[in-house]
Amino acid sequence: MAGHNKWSKIKRDKGANDAKRGAVFTKIGNQIAIAARSGTDPDMNPALAMAIEKARQANMPKDNIQRSIDRVADKNAAAMEEVTYEGYGPGGVGIIVETTTDNRNRTLPEVKTALVKNGGRIADAGSVMFQFTRKGVIRVAETGEDVLLTILDAGAEDASEEDGEIIVYTDAKDLMKVRKALVDADLKVEEAELQYVPNTPVEISDEETSEKVMKVLDALDDLDDVVNVHTNADLK
Repeated sequence: MAGHNKWSKIKRDKGANDAKRGAVFTKIGNQIAIAARSGTDPDMNPALAMAIEKARQANMPKDNIQRSIDRVADKNAAAMEEVTYEGYGPGGVGIIVETTTDNRNRTLPEVKTALVKNGGRIADAGSVMFQFTRKGVIRVAETGEDVLLTILDAGAEDASEEDGEIIVYTDAKDLMKVRKALVDADLKVEEAELQYVPNTPVEISDEETSEKVMKVLDALDDLDDVVNVHTNADLK
């Protein structure tokens, strides 16, 4: 299984920089607020637990996390919803854009503009999604055969060593269960989230197209309403 490549690493670096200036806190706060609609107790709400975990990984202050949860009871708070858009980028690569928004009439034009200005286009719903599978993805900051065996015994579907760490893939519904098993096994879990993983990565062989793809992905990721951008482009 593939999907973790150059874009994945760049997203992590961008996230760290965004956390320093607070931009990532707004995005994660919206995700927490949406997840909290299904229950404000993370022990009973896996989606909320995962959003809170993501916030902690970004060093989001506890007060910010709690305020995001409390928004579910605030009748004056803007109604947020999750909307996913599909598109194509340079070289015909598939792109999935996950957003949280209180105004689709603002978000869709912004996504369209970011695509079109950078050599891409918006796509009809379902025309790109079938090229991906929703998976749990966990980063473990360890390597070695014993670690791999522990990961697979924990219920992971697949795992591979990449750049001094192990990328773990799970069924979407098993993400939090597998993450807990890895933590209980004293493995160093760096990140755990749901992603759209490409079924068959599209290899980009020339540097010019690769740079164009990176530019459109970067432009999308910079939008305030965008929480995650996925592609089937193999940009190793």
